[in-house]
Amino acid sequence: MSEHPLNSDSCLEVVIDLLGKRGVSLDDIAEIVKFLQINYVPDLTNEMCMESVGAVLKKREVQNALLTGIQLDILAEENKLLQPLQSIIEADEPLYGVDEVLALAIVNLYGSIGFTNFGYVDKLKHGKLEFLNDRRNGVHTFLDDLVGAIAAAASSRIAHRQKQQEECLEG
Repeated sequence: MSEHPLNSDSCLEVVIDLLGKRGVSLDDIAEIVKFLQINYVPDLTNEMCMESVGAVLKKREVQNALLTGIQLDILAEENKLLQPLQSIIEADEPLYGVDEVLALAIVNLYGSIGFTNFGYVDKLKHGKLEFLNDRRNGVHTFLDDLVGAIAAAASSRIAHRQKQQEECLEG
């Protein structure tokens, strides 16, 4: 039996701790969210971005994706994966798309706008994503996509809420 209780709150603590150990703070993710949404929500605050990141991280699917992806990155850094998977993940091979597929599990949570946001930040490598994408900083084959997906989902969540508020004011 596991020594770790299997519930969303304890998993949330673990993923936040793992993100921190891998060099990613919730502020880093919120900064990407703000970058994605500031042109559409001019009164967007850092607190709103952080709240949205927190809401995304509370979802079990997100926690599971993070636990899986971070573990694979760590195993690759420790040279503990079977070949050729070891070399593929270590090099972040361009034709290896499993990292993006895992990230899409997060992006899907808030609709099609999440895909657009994810593709945009994945291509741009804004903020902390640039650091994670640099192989000199460790193996982050999964983590860079997962962080981008969290930011994209949190950004999409804000966009949906903004639209709901606008509709309430109109109605």
